[in-house]
Amino acid sequence: MTKKIAVLPGDGIGSEIIEQAVRVLRAVAPSLEINQAPVGGTAYDLHGHPLPPATLKLAQESNAILFGAVGDWKYDKLPREHRPEQAILGLRKALGLFANLRPAILYPELANASSLKPEIVSGLDILILRELTGDIYFGTPRGIRTATDGPYAGSREGFDTMRYAEPEIRRIAHIGFQAAQKRKGKLCSVDKANVLETSQLWRDVVIEVAKDYPDVALTHMYVDNAAMQLVRSPREFDVIVTGNLFGDILSDEAAMLTGSIGMLPSASLNASGQGLYEPSHGSAPDIAGQGIANPLATILSAAMMLRYSLDSAALADRIEQAVQKVLQQGLRTADIYEPGTTKVGTAAMGDAVLKALA
Repeated sequence: MTKKIAVLPGDGIGSEIIEQAVRVLRAVAPSLEINQAPVGGTAYDLHGHPLPPATLKLAQESNAILFGAVGDWKYDKLPREHRPEQAILGLRKALGLFANLRPAILYPELANASSLKPEIVSGLDILILRELTGDIYFGTPRGIRTATDGPYAGSREGFDTMRYAEPEIRRIAHIGFQAAQKRKGKLCSVDKANVLETSQLWRDVVIEVAKDYPDVALTHMYVDNAAMQLVRSPREFDVIVTGNLFGDILSDEAAMLTGSIGMLPSASLNASGQGLYEPSHGSAPDIAGQGIANPLATILSAAMMLRYSLDSAALADRIEQAVQKVLQQGLRTADIYEPGTTKVGTAAMGDAVLKALA
């Protein structure tokens, strides 16, 4: 392979987990061109901005981006445009990464680590598809102002704008239906159409797109009910498609069904197949530098990168099978440890995956 990969470790545990994923990538695809650059708080400390021009340029020129995590409490007092989290938002916007794929798979070996009883969650395999570049995170106007009307006129108020245009909804709906065609043929669209005009348009457009996919069974669910059903009967879902805000919340909820958010990879794709791949968890600054973070979500994100952006499904399968083999051997990082298993650190887990690959 002669593909170009941008590696952006970021903050907190980012560098530790990225290191293990890069080791795995080099083992299965030694000809990859891998280039590293700072991002997030680390980049702010070096260059005064969480997404420096050189980092953005590297990302734009690469076939895919392997991303660690950003954020640290010490940056919370910075102006919002300089906070580490703006780096990931900036990359999504600049690269047009509108489709976020978050699989939630419960490995049989981790059934007891799930927050639900094994009889409810065993066999879980769902895909949450989150629209990533619209909704309230990017809507304008937004800000903090003095209220001019209502019962609290004269007080400070914060305001954000939730908005979706029909083309944004249509393109993510197509990806949702196509994903369902490759799985069990079931798509659940999650919204809040009983309250929000944005959600009513979402539902109307999804219903229109459904006409192109008669082989997919479409259902609709309000987000509050979806949150409840994810913990009541999660195996009833196959593919869930939803907006940016609701998807952010539901995908983290689904993560805990798998035993740990440290097991959840993700992919964010644009229309050309270029993608940003990252673990679903955050930077965890409280455990940074201790060598105890779980690198498996990042390693699995690297596998998704091989599958979705580099057309190398066979290599992706090898990595995923190696991860399962390590779990079968009883090796666990602290977040998924239980009595009777062997607790290992970040590097040792990476070693184990490499050994399983061999």
